[in-house]
Amino acid sequence: MESILFSNLGADPRSAMQGKRWLMLTAEELPRATAALAFSELEDVLVAVDHRGEAVEEGLWMRAVHLLLVSDQNEAQSLQASSGITKVIATNEPMEEHLW
Repeated sequence: MESILFSNLGADPRSAMQGKRWLMLTAEELPRATAALAFSELEDVLVAVDHRGEAVEEGLWMRAVHLLLVSDQNEAQSLQASSGITKVIATNEPMEEHLW
């Protein structure tokens, strides 16, 4: 299963995502990831966001996310119920351990 970090997408994010299964990014990268999130859907690429240590502000970006990692179990349960994200997990493990 191939994945790519948002930081490695380069100038042509859509081309960089072709053939990948996962796009992985951090909470800090979300404000710059609008185009990548849109192209991920077109390229059938799943999106994972590491939001640990950062406050989660709900928004349209959640519609593109399939896996969200957070720090707090209560927050994970609340977001799982309200966000529409496939899987929200509170964990200290590397993101790669939870990709499917």
